[in-house]
Amino acid sequence: MDISVPPIIDLEASGFGRGSYPIEVGFALEDRMVHSFLIKPAPTWLHWSVEAELIHGISREQLQEEGMTPREVALKMNEILRGKTLYSDAWSFDSSWMGRLFDEAELVQRFRIETINKLLTAEQMEAWHDTKKSLWHTMNIERHRAANDVQVLQETFLRVTASTV
Repeated sequence: MDISVPPIIDLEASGFGRGSYPIEVGFALEDRMVHSFLIKPAPTWLHWSVEAELIHGISREQLQEEGMTPREVALKMNEILRGKTLYSDAWSFDSSWMGRLFDEAELVQRFRIETINKLLTAEQMEAWHDTKKSLWHTMNIERHRAANDVQVLQETFLRVTASTV
C-alpha cells in the first residue's frame, strides 16, 4: 500500500519567546524534495539567544554571509508553495515565525501551515515522539537544521501511519 506523505515545514529561530524571529526555514514536499533557506535578520531583528545558537549551530555571522533577505525567502516560498497546506509538529512556534517573516517582507503568505496532529489519530500521536527519537538515532544526521528536521518528520509520519493502518 502506498501511503502519501504530507508536505512538512520546520523553522529554526533566533531564540524562543518575545522578539525571536526565523533564521532558517526548511520544507519537504509530497515528492520528498527538500528546500531550505537561511534568513538574513532584518535590521530591526535584534534578539539573539546564545542558547539557541548552541542548539542549531547557526551564527548571526553565517546568516549575514549566507542568508537571503526575508523578502527573498518569502517570495521564493510563495512561488514554490502557492495554495499548499504544509504541516508542522511545532505549529504555534512555526506559524508565529512565518508570520514575522511575511510581515517583514510586506507580502501575503500564499500557503497555509497546520499542525501535523490534524492528520494523526490519537494512537499515532502517542507514537510520534518515540518514533521521531528513534529515527534521529538511526538516521544519524544533524538535528535542529530545518532541512534535516523535515526529512525526519516526514519519515516519522510514514512510520507512525504505517504501523497503525
